[in-house]
Amino acid sequence: MKAIVTVIGKDKSGIIASVATALAEEKINIEDISQTIVQGNFTMIMLCDLQNSKLTLAEMHNKLQTLGDKIGVSIHTQHEDIFNSMHKI
Repeated sequence: MKAIVTVIGKDKSGIIASVATALAEEKINIEDISQTIVQGNFTMIMLCDLQNSKLTLAEMHNKLQTLGDKIGVSIHTQHEDIFNSMHKI
């Protein structure tokens, strides 16, 4: 299963490292990543593969939300199929 993870917040050192470390600890592979900073605002979107992880999507979501609260950013997770359906014209 694949999931889309979005991270938004004020830019600061360590955001990418914190999120990537949390995913790696759960054997979640980042297949694609895009990030940018616009006027001090950090945004990142990742395509993640949960195939080798023991976490469910809900558990991943909760873990990343907790991490987001800790580092001061908003982290959202959704199944790739839902994300794709929402963005079709």
